[in-house]
Amino acid sequence: MPAALPVRHNAQASRFEVEVDGRLARCDYRMHEGVLLLVHTEVPAELEGRGIGAALVRTALEHATAEGLRVRPRCSFVSAYLARYPQYRSLLG
Repeated sequence: MPAALPVRHNAQASRFEVEVDGRLARCDYRMHEGVLLLVHTEVPAELEGRGIGAALVRTALEHATAEGLRVRPRCSFVSAYLARYPQYRSLLG
């Protein structure tokens, strides 16, 4: 997994995003009553397998932690990530 992907929070577009090799990967969310609903993670096929999706989701979860938000996964990738990394399960709500 790339150690220092420059994932940015694009609040205007309601997503966490990173550009790699000229392609945009993203984790989209919606806010609802203090809950970060993670609704879609998309990594272009040619970038898959490089840890980019994991970096996006990790950044979203770290953002939720820092902001005191609860998290609800609405994306299978986010659900699978949470299953692998139990340290974030306390955010669920």
